[in-house]
Amino acid sequence: MKYFYLLICYVSCFTLQLHAHDLKIFQINIWNELSVVERGDTAFLNEINRLDPEIVLICEIRTNEFISSFAEELRKKGKNYYGVSHADVGILSKYEITESKALPDVQTVLKACLNIKGEKVIVYSAHLDYTHYACYLPRGYDGVTWKKLDAPATDIRNIEKANKESLRDEAIQAVIIDAKQEQGKLILLGGDFNEPSHLDWQKDTKDHWDHHGTIVNWDCSFMLSQAGFKDAYRTKYPNPLTHPGFTYPANNTNTTLDKLDWVPEADGRDRIDFIYYKPTVKNLLKDVTIVGPAGSIVYNKRTQEPIEEHLITPLGVWPSDHRGILATFTLE
Repeated sequence: MKYFYLLICYVSCFTLQLHAHDLKIFQINIWNELSVVERGDTAFLNEINRLDPEIVLICEIRTNEFISSFAEELRKKGKNYYGVSHADVGILSKYEITESKALPDVQTVLKACLNIKGEKVIVYSAHLDYTHYACYLPRGYDGVTWKKLDAPATDIRNIEKANKESLRDEAIQAVIIDAKQEQGKLILLGGDFNEPSHLDWQKDTKDHWDHHGTIVNWDCSFMLSQAGFKDAYRTKYPNPLTHPGFTYPANNTNTTLDKLDWVPEADGRDRIDFIYYKPTVKNLLKDVTIVGPAGSIVYNKRTQEPIEEHLITPLGVWPSDHRGILATFTLE
């Protein structure tokens, strides 16, 4: 009887493996629709062709035709993607997009329903309000004008008040409300939030990266955490000191520092690009990596990070001032 049960367990695990498959999702801000860096369009095409993700979440689209024309270029390389876009966000998917919509009263979040081998998967692509960039306040810069302050602003109440003056929290609240209708499905959210994670601004990091002693529960990440969403990168790498995961500003050597660094007399590194997911019994986070150039920009200088992170560096030209996030999930 003992061996019979062992055989059943073995067969069950083998059957699950047969039905399981990986799903790769890539999130990236393409910097004014790939227009800033010379040959940025070709570079981005080559990166998507190389990474070969099933889903691509894109922001900073400028024309209605971008997604369809880019999908056509991918088809020439033998990669077939469906595509939808709204305002400045878009979604590419190797799987059928059965429906899509912009969230009501939120121009910067696009929702798509995908049919992945008979399972319904919900995907949100977001580009949140860039104004009232409050994480610059402790670094001694205004979050609206980007002008240098007389001194770092470290009063937490003022930082949180300034942050709430953006429309970012309203956009995330709209995602949370909409996602409640999709319980039990795999829910993915990715985008440029223009706001750090509260997981990266706690006691252990208060004296790093010009946080100047501040501990801030940034709205968007905190709200998503409370609603049961998981931050893919921080789930895989929970320690922000060993794996800070900075995505902005990217050390793009294909352009000049004045286009990349808005706080030249401070350390403005942050993780503001994310992939979130709502866990279910049918999905498992397998891997997460940063995609983009090595090194960072600190005090208006290009520097190499002393910490080695899991990083996929570009083939050549990098098209963005952000680094991207690539997450892989195993789906039953």
